[in-house]
Amino acid sequence: MTAKLYTLICRLHNDARGQDLVEYALMAGFVAVAGGAIFPATLMPGVSTIFSKINTFTAAAASQGS
Repeated sequence: MTAKLYTLICRLHNDARGQDLVEYALMAGFVAVAGGAIFPATLMPGVSTIFSKINTFTAAAASQGS
């Protein structure tokens, strides 16, 4: 039992699959936070309007589909 657990832990420790996916997700999060900090306040009402229209459109499509 202990040998199997040790083998599993060693295999998981050396497994690098998905590493680049995590790195890209962290980078995308950083870019999103930096972009939110850089956008001027005058641009935000326009962005809010766009997201509100998208939300309305997707809610209408979801209610028609079910």
